[in-house]
Amino acid sequence: MTVIVKVGGSLEADPHRRRALLARLADGTHGRCIIVPGGGTFAGAVRAAQMREGFSDAEAHRRALDAMSDAAGIFRGIEPRLVQTFEPWAEAGSATARVWNPRRLRAGHPDIPETWDVTSDSLALWLAGRIDAESCVLVKSRDAAPAQDAAALAQDGLVDAAFPSFAARYAGRIEIWGPSGPVPVTARAAA
Repeated sequence: MTVIVKVGGSLEADPHRRRALLARLADGTHGRCIIVPGGGTFAGAVRAAQMREGFSDAEAHRRALDAMSDAAGIFRGIEPRLVQTFEPWAEAGSATARVWNPRRLRAGHPDIPETWDVTSDSLALWLAGRIDAESCVLVKSRDAAPAQDAAALAQDGLVDAAFPSFAARYAGRIEIWGPSGPVPVTARAAA
């Protein structure tokens, strides 16, 4: 089975942790995985540009996908053993660790609203459901409180606003990996 591992853009502030994590994923420590890159400072620049220029949320969403694509390239620069994948649901990749470049979603997808409510957190869950992944892990720069459900995580600002609805549609295990270790996301309401 495959695990989706979303590496948060906030880990840019902890390059040692990010580098070590990418190496462990490439080593196969956590099994076969697909890495979903957070947009990090690139996505932050998109938010700032939208506020300054006033372009639509749909355009901002597409630019945020580009930010994730840029982060995917950086991940491959940090850890050259990572293999880039554009459509993991259509590829029978044999690599232990692949990094998803979501650029092909720029044209839109009916299951993905083009708003800031959807970030790489929800996209990781969407991908996990699309490929029937065993679990979806979100690596964050801060810890999640124990025994929280997806709605509480969104209310705390640890995940995006759309995360609870994507979580309700995903049957696999969801975990938040903060600096202190993994915390499972508790039972989710039906979609």
